[in-house]
Amino acid sequence: MTESQTSSVRGPHRQRVQTAALVVIASGVVLLVLVEARFLLASLAVAIILFSLTSDAINYIARLRVGPVRFPTWLASIAAVVLISTGLFMMTSLILSQINTVLATTLTYTERAPAAVADLFAWMGPDVEQAILSAMRSVDVSGYLRAMAGQAGSLMQGTVLVILFVGFLFAEKLWFDVKLTSLLGGDTPRVARTRRIIGTIMHRVNYYLLVKTVVSAVTGAMVYGICYAFGLELAVAIGVLTFVLNYIPNVGSIVATVLATLVVYVQLGEPAPTIAFFVAAGAIQFVNGNIIDPWLMGRTLRLSTFGIIVSLAFWGAVWGIAGMFLSVPIMVAVMIVCSHVPGLRTVAVLLSREGLPDNEAGPGEADAPEGGAGAATDPAPAHLSRRSRAG
Repeated sequence: MTESQTSSVRGPHRQRVQTAALVVIASGVVLLVLVEARFLLASLAVAIILFSLTSDAINYIARLRVGPVRFPTWLASIAAVVLISTGLFMMTSLILSQINTVLATTLTYTERAPAAVADLFAWMGPDVEQAILSAMRSVDVSGYLRAMAGQAGSLMQGTVLVILFVGFLFAEKLWFDVKLTSLLGGDTPRVARTRRIIGTIMHRVNYYLLVKTVVSAVTGAMVYGICYAFGLELAVAIGVLTFVLNYIPNVGSIVATVLATLVVYVQLGEPAPTIAFFVAAGAIQFVNGNIIDPWLMGRTLRLSTFGIIVSLAFWGAVWGIAGMFLSVPIMVAVMIVCSHVPGLRTVAVLLSREGLPDNEAGPGEADAPEGGAGAATDPAPAHLSRRSRAG
Protein backbone atom coordinates (compact mmCIF):
# COMPACT_ATOMS: atom_id res chain seq x y z
CA MET A 1 0.00 0.00 0.00
CA THR A 2 1.43 3.32 -1.06
CA GLU A 3 1.78 6.31 1.21
CA SER A 4 -1.07 8.16 -0.53
CA GLN A 5 -3.40 5.18 -0.10
CA THR A 6 -2.48 4.97 3.59
CA SER A 7 -3.23 8.66 4.06
CA SER A 8 -6.60 8.29 2.30
CA VAL A 9 -7.51 5.49 4.73
CA ARG A 10 -6.31 7.28 7.85
CA GLY A 11 -8.05 10.54 6.91
CA PRO A 12 -11.68 9.37 7.44
CA HIS A 13 -10.66 7.38 10.52
CA ARG A 14 -9.00 10.44 12.08
CA GLN A 15 -12.10 12.52 11.27
CA ARG A 16 -14.39 9.98 12.96
CA VAL A 17 -12.19 9.98 16.06
CA GLN A 18 -12.20 13.76 16.19
CA THR A 19 -15.99 13.85 15.78
CA ALA A 20 -16.45 11.29 18.56
CA ALA A 21 -14.12 13.28 20.84
CA LEU A 22 -16.06 16.49 20.16
CA VAL A 23 -19.35 14.72 20.91
CA VAL A 24 -17.98 13.43 24.23
CA ILE A 25 -16.65 16.87 25.18
CA ALA A 26 -19.91 18.59 24.22
CA SER A 27 -21.93 16.03 26.17
CA GLY A 28 -19.77 16.61 29.23
CA VAL A 29 -20.21 20.38 28.97
CA VAL A 30 -23.99 20.05 28.58
CA LEU A 31 -24.18 17.70 31.55
CA LEU A 32 -22.09 20.11 33.65
CA VAL A 33 -24.41 22.99 32.76
CA LEU A 34 -27.48 20.90 33.57
CA VAL A 35 -26.10 20.02 37.00
CA GLU A 36 -24.71 23.43 37.93
CA ALA A 37 -27.79 25.36 36.74
CA ARG A 38 -30.34 22.77 37.84
CA PHE A 39 -32.37 25.18 39.99
CA LEU A 40 -32.72 27.72 37.19
CA LEU A 41 -33.31 25.16 34.42
CA ALA A 42 -35.81 23.10 36.43
CA SER A 43 -37.77 26.26 37.23
CA LEU A 44 -37.73 27.21 33.54
CA ALA A 45 -38.98 23.75 32.55
CA VAL A 46 -41.86 23.98 35.03
CA ALA A 47 -42.71 27.47 33.72
CA ILE A 48 -42.80 26.21 30.12
CA ILE A 49 -45.13 23.37 31.12
CA LEU A 50 -47.47 25.74 32.95
CA PHE A 51 -47.41 28.10 29.98
CA SER A 52 -48.26 25.20 27.68
CA LEU A 53 -51.09 24.06 29.93
CA THR A 54 -52.78 27.47 29.88
CA SER A 55 -51.96 28.46 26.31
CA ASP A 56 -54.95 26.71 24.71
CA ALA A 57 -57.26 28.10 27.40
CA ILE A 58 -56.02 31.63 26.69
CA ASN A 59 -56.62 31.12 22.97
CA TYR A 60 -60.18 29.96 23.69
CA ILE A 61 -60.93 32.89 26.02
CA ALA A 62 -59.50 35.35 23.49
CA ARG A 63 -62.05 34.12 20.91
CA LEU A 64 -65.04 34.49 23.22
CA ARG A 65 -67.46 37.37 22.80
CA VAL A 66 -69.93 38.83 25.30
CA GLY A 67 -72.24 40.69 22.96
CA PRO A 68 -70.06 43.06 20.94
CA VAL A 69 -67.20 42.87 23.45
CA ARG A 70 -64.31 40.47 22.87
CA PHE A 71 -61.74 39.56 25.53
CA PRO A 72 -58.36 40.91 24.41
CA THR A 73 -55.44 38.51 24.49
CA TRP A 74 -53.43 40.69 26.85
CA LEU A 75 -56.24 40.69 29.40
CA ALA A 76 -56.62 36.92 29.21
CA SER A 77 -52.85 36.55 29.62
CA ILE A 78 -52.79 38.79 32.70
CA ALA A 79 -55.68 36.81 34.20
CA ALA A 80 -53.80 33.57 33.51
CA VAL A 81 -50.63 34.83 35.21
CA VAL A 82 -52.63 35.97 38.24
CA LEU A 83 -54.43 32.62 38.50
CA ILE A 84 -51.20 30.65 38.05
CA SER A 85 -49.45 32.77 40.70
CA THR A 86 -52.31 32.33 43.15
CA GLY A 87 -52.50 28.58 42.54
CA LEU A 88 -48.74 28.10 42.90
CA PHE A 89 -48.54 30.11 46.12
CA MET A 90 -51.50 28.20 47.59
CA MET A 91 -50.04 24.83 46.60
CA THR A 92 -46.58 25.76 47.89
CA SER A 93 -48.03 26.96 51.19
CA LEU A 94 -50.01 23.73 51.56
CA ILE A 95 -46.98 21.56 50.83
CA LEU A 96 -44.76 23.56 53.20
CA SER A 97 -47.33 23.39 55.99
CA GLN A 98 -47.64 19.63 55.59
CA ILE A 99 -43.87 19.25 55.51
CA ASN A 100 -43.62 21.21 58.75
CA THR A 101 -46.31 18.98 60.26
CA VAL A 102 -44.45 15.85 59.19
CA LEU A 103 -41.15 17.17 60.55
CA ALA A 104 -42.68 18.15 63.89
CA THR A 105 -44.48 14.82 64.27
CA THR A 106 -41.42 12.86 63.16
CA LEU A 107 -39.43 14.30 66.06
CA THR A 108 -41.95 12.81 68.47
CA TYR A 109 -41.61 9.42 66.76
CA THR A 110 -37.82 9.49 66.60
CA GLU A 111 -37.34 7.48 69.79
CA ARG A 112 -40.02 4.92 68.94
CA ALA A 113 -39.13 4.45 65.27
CA PRO A 114 -35.92 2.35 65.66
CA ALA A 115 -37.60 -0.15 67.99
CA ALA A 116 -40.68 -0.36 65.76
CA VAL A 117 -38.63 -1.00 62.62
CA ALA A 118 -36.40 -3.53 64.38
CA ASP A 119 -39.47 -5.36 65.62
CA LEU A 120 -40.38 -6.07 62.00
CA PHE A 121 -37.32 -8.34 61.79
CA ALA A 122 -37.88 -10.12 65.11
CA TRP A 123 -38.87 -13.33 63.29
CA MET A 124 -35.29 -13.58 61.96
CA GLY A 125 -33.87 -13.93 65.47
CA PRO A 126 -32.68 -11.69 68.32
CA ASP A 127 -29.26 -11.10 66.74
CA VAL A 128 -30.75 -9.69 63.56
CA GLU A 129 -33.25 -7.62 65.52
CA GLN A 130 -30.48 -6.16 67.67
CA ALA A 131 -28.36 -5.40 64.58
CA ILE A 132 -31.26 -3.57 62.92
CA LEU A 133 -31.93 -1.65 66.13
CA SER A 134 -28.29 -0.56 66.38
CA ALA A 135 -28.24 0.47 62.72
CA MET A 136 -31.45 2.49 63.07
CA ARG A 137 -30.19 4.28 66.18
CA SER A 138 -27.00 5.25 64.35
CA VAL A 139 -29.00 7.14 61.70
CA ASP A 140 -28.76 10.91 62.14
CA VAL A 141 -32.46 11.70 61.90
CA SER A 142 -32.02 15.34 62.88
CA GLY A 143 -29.53 15.81 60.04
CA TYR A 144 -31.96 14.44 57.49
CA LEU A 145 -34.70 16.65 58.90
CA ARG A 146 -32.50 19.72 58.56
CA ALA A 147 -31.73 18.78 54.95
CA MET A 148 -35.44 18.35 54.21
CA ALA A 149 -36.22 21.69 55.81
CA GLY A 150 -33.55 23.33 53.63
CA GLN A 151 -35.02 21.84 50.45
CA ALA A 152 -38.50 22.88 51.53
CA GLY A 153 -37.27 26.43 52.03
CA SER A 154 -36.01 26.58 48.43
CA LEU A 155 -39.47 25.55 47.19
CA MET A 156 -40.84 29.06 47.72
CA GLN A 157 -37.87 30.57 45.89
CA GLY A 158 -38.52 28.23 42.98
CA THR A 159 -42.19 29.23 42.96
CA VAL A 160 -41.32 32.92 42.65
CA LEU A 161 -38.86 32.16 39.83
CA VAL A 162 -41.44 30.05 37.98
CA ILE A 163 -44.01 32.86 38.20
CA LEU A 164 -41.48 35.33 36.75
CA PHE A 165 -40.69 32.96 33.88
CA VAL A 166 -44.39 32.39 33.15
CA GLY A 167 -45.03 36.14 33.10
CA PHE A 168 -42.27 36.75 30.56
CA LEU A 169 -43.41 33.81 28.42
CA PHE A 170 -46.89 35.28 28.20
CA ALA A 171 -45.40 38.68 27.38
CA GLU A 172 -43.51 37.11 24.45
CA LYS A 173 -46.41 34.95 23.29
CA LEU A 174 -47.79 37.40 20.73
CA TRP A 175 -44.52 37.43 18.82
CA PHE A 176 -43.82 33.71 18.87
CA ASP A 177 -45.09 33.07 15.34
CA VAL A 178 -43.13 36.00 13.89
CA LYS A 179 -39.92 34.92 15.65
CA LEU A 180 -40.34 31.33 14.51
CA THR A 181 -40.79 32.42 10.89
CA SER A 182 -37.74 34.69 11.05
CA LEU A 183 -35.68 32.02 12.78
CA LEU A 184 -36.34 29.53 9.98
CA GLY A 185 -35.72 32.05 7.24
CA GLY A 186 -39.32 32.25 6.08
CA ASP A 187 -39.26 28.63 4.85
CA THR A 188 -43.00 27.84 4.94
CA PRO A 189 -42.72 24.00 4.98
CA ARG A 190 -40.14 24.09 7.79
CA VAL A 191 -42.22 26.59 9.77
CA ALA A 192 -45.33 24.42 9.38
CA ARG A 193 -43.41 21.31 10.41
CA THR A 194 -41.94 23.04 13.47
CA ARG A 195 -45.39 24.26 14.48
CA ARG A 196 -46.71 20.73 14.24
CA ILE A 197 -43.88 19.36 16.39
CA ILE A 198 -44.44 22.02 19.06
CA GLY A 199 -48.20 21.51 18.97
CA THR A 200 -47.84 17.74 19.29
CA ILE A 201 -45.54 18.10 22.31
CA MET A 202 -47.95 20.54 23.96
CA HIS A 203 -51.00 18.33 23.40
CA ARG A 204 -49.39 15.14 24.66
CA VAL A 205 -47.75 16.71 27.70
CA ASN A 206 -50.94 18.59 28.59
CA TYR A 207 -53.07 15.47 28.32
CA TYR A 208 -50.55 13.46 30.37
CA LEU A 209 -50.51 16.07 33.14
CA LEU A 210 -54.29 16.38 33.13
CA VAL A 211 -54.81 12.63 33.53
CA LYS A 212 -52.00 12.38 36.07
CA THR A 213 -53.47 15.22 38.15
CA VAL A 214 -56.94 13.67 38.23
CA VAL A 215 -55.68 10.18 39.07
CA SER A 216 -53.22 11.49 41.69
CA ALA A 217 -55.91 13.63 43.34
CA VAL A 218 -58.33 10.68 43.52
CA THR A 219 -55.58 8.41 44.88
CA GLY A 220 -54.51 10.97 47.50
CA ALA A 221 -58.12 11.47 48.62
CA MET A 222 -58.71 7.70 48.93
CA VAL A 223 -55.48 7.17 50.89
CA TYR A 224 -56.44 10.09 53.15
CA GLY A 225 -59.79 8.38 53.78
CA ILE A 226 -58.03 5.18 54.83
CA CYS A 227 -55.62 7.09 57.08
CA TYR A 228 -58.53 8.93 58.67
CA ALA A 229 -60.34 5.62 59.26
CA PHE A 230 -57.24 4.28 61.02
CA GLY A 231 -57.04 7.42 63.16
CA LEU A 232 -53.60 8.55 61.97
CA GLU A 233 -52.29 11.91 63.11
CA LEU A 234 -50.69 12.55 59.71
CA ALA A 235 -53.74 11.65 57.60
CA VAL A 236 -53.76 14.97 55.69
CA ALA A 237 -49.98 14.98 55.25
CA ILE A 238 -49.99 11.40 53.92
CA GLY A 239 -52.81 12.25 51.50
CA VAL A 240 -50.91 15.29 50.18
CA LEU A 241 -47.68 13.27 50.00
CA THR A 242 -49.45 10.54 48.02
CA PHE A 243 -50.86 13.12 45.61
CA VAL A 244 -47.44 14.69 45.01
CA LEU A 245 -45.44 11.46 44.75
CA ASN A 246 -47.85 9.94 42.24
CA TYR A 247 -46.49 12.39 39.66
CA ILE A 248 -43.23 10.41 39.78
CA PRO A 249 -43.80 7.52 37.34
CA ASN A 250 -43.64 3.92 38.55
CA VAL A 251 -41.59 4.66 41.67
CA GLY A 252 -43.65 7.39 43.33
CA SER A 253 -46.65 5.23 44.22
CA ILE A 254 -44.40 2.58 45.76
CA VAL A 255 -42.53 5.14 47.88
CA ALA A 256 -45.78 6.75 49.04
CA THR A 257 -47.26 3.39 50.07
CA VAL A 258 -44.14 2.26 51.93
CA LEU A 259 -43.77 5.58 53.79
CA ALA A 260 -47.43 5.61 54.78
CA THR A 261 -47.20 2.02 56.02
CA LEU A 262 -44.14 2.84 58.11
CA VAL A 263 -46.00 5.78 59.67
CA VAL A 264 -48.92 3.50 60.50
CA TYR A 265 -46.66 0.92 62.13
CA VAL A 266 -44.67 3.49 64.09
CA GLN A 267 -47.83 5.14 65.41
CA LEU A 268 -49.95 2.03 66.09
CA GLY A 269 -47.17 -0.47 66.83
CA GLU A 270 -49.35 -3.46 65.87
CA PRO A 271 -48.75 -5.66 62.80
CA ALA A 272 -52.39 -6.56 62.05
CA PRO A 273 -53.70 -3.03 61.33
CA THR A 274 -50.43 -2.19 59.57
CA ILE A 275 -50.87 -5.13 57.18
CA ALA A 276 -54.51 -4.16 56.62
CA PHE A 277 -53.50 -0.60 55.80
CA PHE A 278 -50.74 -1.78 53.46
CA VAL A 279 -53.13 -4.06 51.57
CA ALA A 280 -55.79 -1.34 51.25
CA ALA A 281 -53.34 1.38 50.16
CA GLY A 282 -51.54 -1.00 47.82
CA ALA A 283 -54.84 -2.04 46.22
CA ILE A 284 -55.76 1.61 45.62
CA GLN A 285 -52.38 2.37 44.08
CA PHE A 286 -52.52 -0.76 41.90
CA VAL A 287 -56.02 -0.15 40.56
CA ASN A 288 -55.53 3.57 39.95
CA GLY A 289 -51.98 3.27 38.61
CA ASN A 290 -52.24 0.11 36.52
CA ILE A 291 -55.87 0.07 35.35
CA ILE A 292 -57.50 3.51 35.49
CA ASP A 293 -54.40 5.55 34.60
CA PRO A 294 -53.47 3.51 31.47
CA TRP A 295 -57.15 3.38 30.45
CA LEU A 296 -57.47 7.17 30.58
CA MET A 297 -54.04 7.72 29.05
CA GLY A 298 -54.77 5.37 26.15
CA ARG A 299 -52.09 5.48 23.49
CA THR A 300 -51.24 9.14 23.97
CA LEU A 301 -47.66 8.78 25.17
CA ARG A 302 -46.60 5.38 23.82
CA LEU A 303 -43.40 5.53 25.86
CA SER A 304 -41.16 2.58 26.62
CA THR A 305 -41.43 1.51 30.26
CA PHE A 306 -37.70 0.85 30.39
CA GLY A 307 -37.09 4.26 28.82
CA ILE A 308 -39.22 5.89 31.52
CA ILE A 309 -37.13 4.22 34.23
CA VAL A 310 -33.88 5.34 32.56
CA SER A 311 -35.21 8.90 32.13
CA LEU A 312 -36.37 8.90 35.75
CA ALA A 313 -32.96 7.79 36.98
CA PHE A 314 -31.05 10.24 34.76
CA TRP A 315 -33.09 13.36 35.51
CA GLY A 316 -33.34 12.38 39.17
CA ALA A 317 -29.54 12.27 39.33
CA VAL A 318 -29.19 15.58 37.44
CA TRP A 319 -32.03 17.67 38.92
CA GLY A 320 -33.04 15.72 42.01
CA ILE A 321 -36.71 15.45 42.93
CA ALA A 322 -37.68 18.13 40.40
CA GLY A 323 -36.06 16.05 37.67
CA MET A 324 -38.14 13.03 38.65
CA PHE A 325 -41.34 15.03 38.22
CA LEU A 326 -40.18 16.38 34.85
CA SER A 327 -38.73 13.14 33.47
CA VAL A 328 -41.80 12.04 31.50
CA PRO A 329 -42.61 15.45 29.89
CA ILE A 330 -38.95 15.81 28.88
CA MET A 331 -38.96 12.27 27.46
CA VAL A 332 -42.13 13.01 25.47
CA ALA A 333 -40.54 16.12 23.96
CA VAL A 334 -37.31 14.29 23.11
CA MET A 335 -39.16 11.40 21.46
CA ILE A 336 -41.36 13.66 19.31
CA VAL A 337 -38.45 15.84 18.19
CA CYS A 338 -36.27 12.83 17.40
CA SER A 339 -39.08 11.20 15.42
CA HIS A 340 -39.06 14.18 13.01
CA VAL A 341 -35.27 14.27 12.57
CA PRO A 342 -34.08 11.51 10.20
CA GLY A 343 -30.70 11.18 11.87
CA LEU A 344 -32.25 10.80 15.34
CA ARG A 345 -35.21 8.59 14.47
CA THR A 346 -33.42 5.59 16.01
CA VAL A 347 -33.56 7.33 19.39
CA ALA A 348 -37.31 7.93 18.98
CA VAL A 349 -37.87 4.26 18.11
CA LEU A 350 -35.97 3.16 21.23
CA LEU A 351 -37.95 5.55 23.44
CA SER A 352 -41.33 4.50 22.05
CA ARG A 353 -43.28 1.52 23.34
CA GLU A 354 -44.07 -0.23 20.04
CA GLY A 355 -41.20 1.21 18.02
CA LEU A 356 -43.66 3.47 16.13
CA PRO A 357 -43.29 6.90 17.76
CA ASP A 358 -45.30 9.00 15.29
CA ASN A 359 -47.80 6.77 13.51
CA GLU A 360 -50.75 7.85 15.64
CA ALA A 361 -51.95 11.27 16.72
CA GLY A 362 -52.72 11.98 20.33
CA PRO A 363 -55.93 13.54 21.65
CA GLY A 364 -56.70 16.79 19.87
CA GLU A 365 -53.94 16.28 17.31
CA ALA A 366 -54.69 16.21 13.62
CA ASP A 367 -53.21 13.64 11.30
CA ALA A 368 -51.08 15.31 8.70
CA PRO A 369 -48.04 14.52 6.59
CA GLU A 370 -44.75 14.63 8.39
CA GLY A 371 -43.48 17.59 6.39
CA GLY A 372 -44.71 20.23 4.03
CA ALA A 373 -47.24 22.96 4.38
CA GLY A 374 -49.99 20.47 5.09
CA ALA A 375 -48.40 19.69 8.43
CA ALA A 376 -49.61 22.96 9.90
CA THR A 377 -52.95 21.55 11.02
CA ASP A 378 -52.39 21.63 14.75
CA PRO A 379 -54.90 23.90 16.56
CA ALA A 380 -52.45 25.62 18.90
CA PRO A 381 -50.05 26.94 16.23
CA ALA A 382 -53.01 28.10 14.14
CA HIS A 383 -54.17 30.20 17.09
CA LEU A 384 -50.71 31.67 17.36
CA SER A 385 -50.65 32.66 13.70
CA ARG A 386 -54.15 34.17 13.81
CA ARG A 387 -53.28 36.12 16.92
CA SER A 388 -50.06 37.41 15.39
CA ARG A 389 -51.88 38.63 12.27
CA ALA A 390 -54.52 40.27 14.47
CA GLY A 391 -51.81 42.02 16.42
